[in-house]
Amino acid sequence: MQRLDSLDWIVIAAYFLVLLAVAWWVIMQKQKNTEDYFLAGRNLGWFVVGASIFASNIGSEHVVGLAGNGAGDKMPLLIYELHAWLVLMLGWVFLPFYARSGVFTMPEFLEKRFDARSRWVLSIVSLVAYILTKVSVTIYAGGVVVSALLGIPFWIGAVATVVLTGIYTVLGGMRAVVYTETIQAIVLVLGAGVLTFLGLDAVGGWGQLKTTVGADYFNMWRANSDPDYPWLPLFITSTVVGIWYWCTDQVIVQRVLTAKNIKEGRRGSIFGALLKLMPIFLFLIPGVVALALKMQGKLEWDSPDEAFPVLMSNLLPSGLRGLVAAGLLAALMSSLASVFNSCSTLFTLDIYKKLKPNKPEEELVKTGRIATFFVVGLGLLWIPIITMLSDGLYEYLQNVQAYISPPIAAVFLLGIFYKRINANGAIATLIGGFLIGFAKLTLEIVKESFARDSFIYAIADINWLVFGAYFFALCIGIAVVVSLFYPAPSQTQLAGLTFGTVTSEQKANNKSSYNWKDIFASMVVLVIVVYIMVSFSALSL
Repeated sequence: MQRLDSLDWIVIAAYFLVLLAVAWWVIMQKQKNTEDYFLAGRNLGWFVVGASIFASNIGSEHVVGLAGNGAGDKMPLLIYELHAWLVLMLGWVFLPFYARSGVFTMPEFLEKRFDARSRWVLSIVSLVAYILTKVSVTIYAGGVVVSALLGIPFWIGAVATVVLTGIYTVLGGMRAVVYTETIQAIVLVLGAGVLTFLGLDAVGGWGQLKTTVGADYFNMWRANSDPDYPWLPLFITSTVVGIWYWCTDQVIVQRVLTAKNIKEGRRGSIFGALLKLMPIFLFLIPGVVALALKMQGKLEWDSPDEAFPVLMSNLLPSGLRGLVAAGLLAALMSSLASVFNSCSTLFTLDIYKKLKPNKPEEELVKTGRIATFFVVGLGLLWIPIITMLSDGLYEYLQNVQAYISPPIAAVFLLGIFYKRINANGAIATLIGGFLIGFAKLTLEIVKESFARDSFIYAIADINWLVFGAYFFALCIGIAVVVSLFYPAPSQTQLAGLTFGTVTSEQKANNKSSYNWKDIFASMVVLVIVVYIMVSFSALSL
């Protein structure tokens, strides 16, 4: 790998100066109440909301892992990048219910729809999941990227980036996060876009790329008998994970809740959906390019997860290398900042405020800053563990999420679409689902200690995509059956929180929040998704 030169460092330094200037400007603004600190005063426009959604999703683990998929014959996982239609669902289906409820967090919404037990369970599980997956994996990938690009030890790169991100997240709150994310999204798209263009040129164009790796390499749909990526379980499980991530997860939903109204929030989700289609071309294709260049003898790398940084360092000229390096650093920082702020929000509003309901607003903001500091510390403490993670970072993340998401997705979907679901059905699904998911994950880790012909080994060995599909169906069943054993929720409790209880006035207000432009833009996104699905199939190869 080529090291960064003086011009690269100048570009990186300029980027960080702009970033810190914006963060400092935000920090100087007064933030004395929770709405301003955690939701940026609910006063953001659609462009900032959409860019923030994109930047929150695209972390270093995403860049490194998605390019690794392209370089490592894991094209079926492309389907996770086609979830733009689920980002649309957030704006068109879920946002009106969240906005009407006036909530800050997703656990808070469950309390309004069901009861306090659901709020407690989701809050605690979400915090643990964030620290053990999102924070840890992002730090790990970021450490790899920073050490590779800057030529410094992994530990120094990881710690420095986490601390820097933590400082402006603690001091600036949500407003600092979303404004810096907007800058980071622009830098990342420009830098990776240039790399894709130059990469295709270096390999000899799109036609030569397909010839080198083979046309079948681009087929994302494999037979249901495929041991790794059977197409139907892949589609079902990826959709369940997508509904959980894009429509119910605090990190993403918190972005649309910062919008000044439903109209701006929905347009932000539409813009975010358009941006969500870009990683296919910005990160996945460069991974395939890196593989083709390796096959042509023009590039060398050992692990697929090294494909993107190696391609970038060897292909880009001076200055542009610095721009893309800044983009990768931006991806790391934006993801960490998003998770830090969302963890802080969950702890402060769903745990601390419930335990101490009479605390003043200034005290809650102070608690939010302290909570962010502790999340930063826990992330740093987890570094020795995450250095043991193997290659295939992106698949690892999707694998774990397939065990976390089904109970949460089931409860939110049924909670909004089926008014008969009650609090007992919700809590049984959440607790039972988390126990089942954790048990499967544990069995999978220790399965080699069981006899290969044993029943337990057979359960542990079930493909994670197949398990995820059946797991979701089981969670739906638990919620419905348990709910039927108890009385239905009252109409007063359900008012405006589920289909069938929305008033005519609420329907009219929602209808007035969009026009033909919003519908047209959404249709464009759906057409592009279908086009890509067909293009990356045996039908067109």
